[in-house]
Amino acid sequence: MREAEAFRVVVGVDGSRPSIHALAWAVREARLRRGTLRVLTAWDYPAVIAGMDGVLDVSHIEDATRRTQSVALSKVAHDDVPVSAEVLRGSPGSVLVEASVHADLIVIGSRGLGGFGGLLLGSVSAQVARHAACSVLVVRPGEDLPDR
Repeated sequence: MREAEAFRVVVGVDGSRPSIHALAWAVREARLRRGTLRVLTAWDYPAVIAGMDGVLDVSHIEDATRRTQSVALSKVAHDDVPVSAEVLRGSPGSVLVEASVHADLIVIGSRGLGGFGGLLLGSVSAQVARHAACSVLVVRPGEDLPDR
């Protein structure tokens, strides 16, 4: 990070409890570092309709994703932190790895809306931790916010 730039925190939010907990951590990190926060929520075509671009109106999927992100943001106080929120098409892991190129820290929950509940890390958090171009903070369920 160059000194003239604000510390850039990116957080992935999918509406799950772990992602909202990660959002709270990300807000706290941005606040402590006097940085900015970029909230990303990814959407993609359901696998069953992959390859049918133009046949299906996916605007309802993107709209629902925007609502999910808005609800998540309403659950965490962030008025004192510069926040930008984006809904992007693509797989969550790929969207976050791409965003890491322009970030100082990625924050992500260890479990999201995917299956395989017994895994220690979800597939998205594992992908981001493995491939991100910046530091990654994986927030596990039940971890309290830092004291500051």
